Parts: sequence; C-alpha cells; structure tokens
Amino acid sequence: MSLILLGFGLVLVIEGLVFALAPSRLDDLVAMMAALSRDQRRMMGLVAIALGVLLVWLSRL
Repeated sequence: MSLILLGFGLVLVIEGLVFALAPSRLDDLVAMMAALSRDQRRMMGLVAIALGVLLVWLSRL
C-alpha cells in the first residue's frame, strides 16, 4: 500500500512541476495532442502503460 501512495505522490509531483514551471508550454502540448488522431493517442497511451509497467517491474527486482 505504501508503494501505491509513493507512486501517486511521485506522479503528482511531476505533474505539478509541469504546471508550475511551464504553464504556457502545457497549452502548446494540449494543442499538439488535439492534432493527433485517436489511434496515435491510443498508441501513445499504450506505450506509456507498457513503460510504466516495465519501470514498476524493474523497481521490484
């Protein structure tokens, strides 16, 4: 349970840094994501999930 809280905490820190340090770049990123097709966004999501699972698995070794 503590690892889940640690993971959520780290995600919030990283997300917060994006909002705090580069809010105007976030607008550009949202516009770029809107320009992508649904299939491209889906593939990006699947790759992010796979990388996340890989990182969690590596951290547990």
